[in-house]
Amino acid sequence: MTTIELTKQTRAEAIGSIQRYFEENFPEPVGNLPAGLLLDFFLEEIGPAIYNRAVADAQERLQQRVMDLSGELYADEFQYWPKLMAKRRARK
Repeated sequence: MTTIELTKQTRAEAIGSIQRYFEENFPEPVGNLPAGLLLDFFLEEIGPAIYNRAVADAQERLQQRVMDLSGELYADEFQYWPKLMAKRRARK
């Protein structure tokens, strides 16, 4: 797997969020560079665990959908004659 890459806009918003978190929860604010380095650390260290969980969740969901295909898409076979007979009985 490659390193998780963020767009410039997403990276800027993430850094801003980290800086706000520090401002609201710690006595000292954190600058742009340290916040960026912290973001890089999280992306490299914790990002793969989150990514892998997301892939596993998506895979589980897809497997459930595939297993349910027969229930959703199953068509009864050889139904012409039973349907015809039912129509004939209904007309009587």
